[in-house]
Amino acid sequence: MSGFVQLLRENRNYRNLWSGQVVSEVGDHFNNIAVFSLVLETTGSGLIVSGVLLARGVAMMIAGPLAGVALDRMDRRKLMIASDAIRAVIAVGFGLCLLYPKPWLLYVLSAMLMFCSPFFTSGRAAILPRIASREQLHTANTLTQTTQWTNLAIGMVLGGTSVHSLGYEAAFALNALSFVVSAFCISRLRLEGGFRPAGLPRERMMARPFHEYREGLRYMRSVPLVFGLALLGVGWATGGGAAQVLFSLFGEKVFHKGAAGIGIIWGCAAIGLIVGGATAHRLMPRLSFRAYLWLVAACYLLHGVAYAIFSQMENFGWALFFIALSRAAVGMTSTMNMTQLLRTIDDAYRGRVFSTFESMNWGMMMISMTLAGFASDYYSIRTIGLLSGIVSGSVSIFWVWAVLAGKLVEPGTESRT
Repeated sequence: MSGFVQLLRENRNYRNLWSGQVVSEVGDHFNNIAVFSLVLETTGSGLIVSGVLLARGVAMMIAGPLAGVALDRMDRRKLMIASDAIRAVIAVGFGLCLLYPKPWLLYVLSAMLMFCSPFFTSGRAAILPRIASREQLHTANTLTQTTQWTNLAIGMVLGGTSVHSLGYEAAFALNALSFVVSAFCISRLRLEGGFRPAGLPRERMMARPFHEYREGLRYMRSVPLVFGLALLGVGWATGGGAAQVLFSLFGEKVFHKGAAGIGIIWGCAAIGLIVGGATAHRLMPRLSFRAYLWLVAACYLLHGVAYAIFSQMENFGWALFFIALSRAAVGMTSTMNMTQLLRTIDDAYRGRVFSTFESMNWGMMMISMTLAGFASDYYSIRTIGLLSGIVSGSVSIFWVWAVLAGKLVEPGTESRT
């Protein structure tokens, strides 16, 4: 904890970035709870919930390559501010769904909101190694991720409470206000030389976007660890996407807790992520590269087993414990893997690599969400949850094979093509 406090005290740029993150992400979760609860209240269909998430996934896949090239060719800070400003307007637009409650309107607004997202989230990841020293980077990454999960816990619980007591209008208004505050915080970032990628000739900016994106993909393929982590994320998303649909369905239909139940499940999942991130923060500096690889495999296996058990629990309290355990394992791997990526990826490629990671994950999650949402109208939610845990946990098999086959070498020792 002292390392986090010291980082915030000494690094003004990171303090502003972190402040914007806190406000913005809490607002996001107010929106999520409001939208999912509104859908289930008015339609009762998991398929419509899946449709909202599907719209977000499609938008993310389309925006990812565009955001990646733009972030590696333009001022990243300005793009992040523009993303916040546009999302504030869209967030206000969700109020139309109360006057005209049609699923297609929720799909369109959700897609527009998510289309702007990678310009901010990938931009934040891309500038983090620029505003934090190499000694601060692991602490900055851990604080960024644990803050994200803390915001999830706070936002989901408060979001569920606000929807119940204040109504949907308040949740949408708070979400819009959060983007305005975030844009103000990002505008206060200052860096000598600006926030364009280091060493980039100005004449190359956006000159050949498709060529530049393919160049980013070739770079990813040339670094074994980056390529392996990309595949690992896609493998996890095969079951992780279904979880996004199932959390709402478990809270509403299995445990019959309503919007508050959805918030509690998400909140316990976030607590697990926070614990996992904090554990990774302490362990990572002490691990050899090979020990890190094996710990990743163990964590993904634990995640899959714990999620499968969660899906079968009759007691709500025990279900919360196992979902927290599952997410603790995910939190450990997420923190460690992100630190490796931040230390490894060249600045000129960060926008494209991080946006590609998001696009690939959302692409697989989109398929998983669609199947889970469709299946929820015909099959037991518990059965779908069990299969989701098995599928997402099985990614550890791929990782173990890659380690034993020598496919994953320590960054800096590989021979790049």
